Amino acid sequence: MKILVSPAKSLDLESDLPTKKNTTPHFLDEAIQVNKKLARLTKKEISDLMSISEKLTDLNYQRYQDFEETKEPQNSRPAIYMFDGDVYTGIDAYTIPNNKIDKLQSDLRILSGLYGILKPLDLIQPYRLEMGTKLPIQRHKNLYEFWGDKVTKTLNEEMSSDELLINLASNEYFKVIQKKEIKAKLVSPVFKDFKNGKLKIISFFAKKARGSMVRFILDHNAQSLNDLKKFDYDGYQYSEAETKNESEPVFIR
Repeated sequence: MKILVSPAKSLDLESDLPTKKNTTPHFLDEAIQVNKKLARLTKKEISDLMSISEKLTDLNYQRYQDFEETKEPQNSRPAIYMFDGDVYTGIDAYTIPNNKIDKLQSDLRILSGLYGILKPLDLIQPYRLEMGTKLPIQRHKNLYEFWGDKVTKTLNEEMSSDELLINLASNEYFKVIQKKEIKAKLVSPVFKDFKNGKLKIISFFAKKARGSMVRFILDHNAQSLNDLKKFDYDGYQYSEAETKNESEPVFIR
């Protein structure tokens, strides 16, 4: 089983790391290439490209300038401990037992605008680059074109046809995957909450639920779709009535 999640814009650069284990991103050379393109942009170009504030523009302009081509623990941090958004609140990586870290490293993959695809322990430097950013790289008009073949091929190399690929990434990031080329069985869980008497996908809750499902899979060594349907963290329950397609199981609360 492989699990896909999105990265986060908010970063944790301070918390003590629970492990000294780390690995090298598969597409580090490509990340260096993308960063070189970013480092050549002016602050105005960055602001216009990403539609961000002056403060965020200054911060990320400096990050692109400071990016080092060699990854070291002194200038980098494992991805799972750097990303700090709602999904990562659900994963709660700092409380994962040491004997589960290798399993997390094996199963979880983080899609990234800068690095393409990451394993949890891959050392990364602070950055901001959403997959939907219209940044041309060489002959590619955007990041989807630049990363699509590379990321899809890497997943296929890591998986067999009888494995499950659990998509817990946002639509923006999952679009980089060439679905027709994926040989594994794709499962995209859906999380809905009651609001004003109706079931709806509420973005904030759904993001955290995606992370909680990652943690559930890890905690319970889930291997099959039936295992996945037992997900009950944060008060969610599988709903057969709401599930119209087996590949899109619906969880409600």
